[in-house]
Amino acid sequence: MRLGIHVHVRGGYVAAIEHAARIGAQAVQIFSSTPRSYRVAPPDEQALTNFRQLRDDAGIAPTIIHSSYLINLASEDPKIVAGSLRLLQHDLNVAAAGGIRYVNTHLGSYGSRARTEGFSAACTALQRVLEEIPRDVFLLMENSAGAGQLCGGTLEELGRFIHGVDHPQLGVCLDTAHAWAAGYEINSQRGVDDFLYEAAEQIGLDRLHLFHLNDTQVELGANRDRHWHIAEGNIGFAGFRALAARPELKDKTGILETPGDVADDERNMRMIQMIFSGASP
Repeated sequence: MRLGIHVHVRGGYVAAIEHAARIGAQAVQIFSSTPRSYRVAPPDEQALTNFRQLRDDAGIAPTIIHSSYLINLASEDPKIVAGSLRLLQHDLNVAAAGGIRYVNTHLGSYGSRARTEGFSAACTALQRVLEEIPRDVFLLMENSAGAGQLCGGTLEELGRFIHGVDHPQLGVCLDTAHAWAAGYEINSQRGVDDFLYEAAEQIGLDRLHLFHLNDTQVELGANRDRHWHIAEGNIGFAGFRALAARPELKDKTGILETPGDVADDERNMRMIQMIFSGASP
């Protein structure tokens, strides 16, 4: 698995790639704009071209755009859906201009509507954005921690989106902290094996492109999204080592979204690299 990290680009693309390269990241994830705002600017094509060259020079690939946290494709409010589609289209356009492979998004919440109605509405919204998706860019749906009416908390529901929309550029990102919070006991080889068996059955491993590799301190099935440092939470060394042991994941990408500062980034990257290299703790 290619291992990378989420980097902040508010200090510029050069600083972001220098940080990623310094800690040994092979891939990066970014926000293309402020993740808690509906305001976006047109893509700066020259800056994105420079960003692509920086990544190429550092041997960093793939790159992922994490979409805005405001996106809700299942909302009952047409204005929220329209805004969500604009945000996603912006990210897809940035991806196309910058040679970026993936755009990753949360699906949102069904709110007070019936889940069947919300699911159908979210499928329609996904179909709309996929009608104009640029070639060579993939849209990935991220699993949620499963709280309340959140979409995509189970592998079964993510699979229903995949099969209901049925577009070759639609895929899945699995966040380990969210999976644990949703009740998947992935802190052992058996638990990881069961999790991946269900993912293969419900989604198809060819549609699983990306992992967000995060530990967590919440209890199993707590439905709370809380990221923690690798091998220092309830998933632990054994859970991540079990993922590393699965040969069918060797062509996937894993991105750290762990908390903290530059020193924490370095520590978490060293730990995940050590786990995936097969070294002992």
